[in-house]
Amino acid sequence: MKLLRLIVLNASLLLTPIWGHAMDLSQISNKDAVSALRTTLSKGADSAIQNLGQNNGFLNNPQVHIPLPAFLNDHKGMLKMVGMGSQLDAMEQSMNHAAEAAVPKAANILKKAIQGMSVSDAKSILSGGNTAVTDFFKSKTKDDLYAALLPIVKGETGKLNLTAQYNALAQKGSKFGLVDASQANLESYVTNQALSGLFTMIGNEEQAIRADPVGTGSALLKKVFSN
Repeated sequence: MKLLRLIVLNASLLLTPIWGHAMDLSQISNKDAVSALRTTLSKGADSAIQNLGQNNGFLNNPQVHIPLPAFLNDHKGMLKMVGMGSQLDAMEQSMNHAAEAAVPKAANILKKAIQGMSVSDAKSILSGGNTAVTDFFKSKTKDDLYAALLPIVKGETGKLNLTAQYNALAQKGSKFGLVDASQANLESYVTNQALSGLFTMIGNEEQAIRADPVGTGSALLKKVFSN
């Protein structure tokens, strides 16, 4: 297991093979383990923000592309038949560009979480799976990220007249169970989708680092994550 190296305590133990032994989470107190995890988080966050924050970062990426809310998407064909096709296309583009504009605001919040990582956090990450680092990120930052991204999303989607019309209609529909409550407000829907895309990209980067720590060019990641 690649993460077995994370239980070593000091330089002498780092030179000792530990294959075949169960991970002793109580032993994790070394600076190397925490530093490696911080580096993984930092690389994942930087890569995600760079990819998503560029022009068409959401729109042209099938993994994170934000579709129209189901209420509209399910009836898209019929709405196009009554002449609303161009409006729906503009709305979908506006949603994705709003997410693209908002994501860079996540940088400082993610950095704060990275700097605040403790040995206790490292233990929790080790007891998790292949996306444990990303899960840590979610638990530490999701609420703050939502609060930071929402105003940007509102500003961008507010430029489209259809947004207010959708919100008015969807909120009425949600009262009768016709629209999912999570999609009754377009700005909230886009913000949550933007966060989902951000964590998806961070997760992709985390798994890439785990699979090939040598390829990252970091001696520390090579030492801690490699066999």
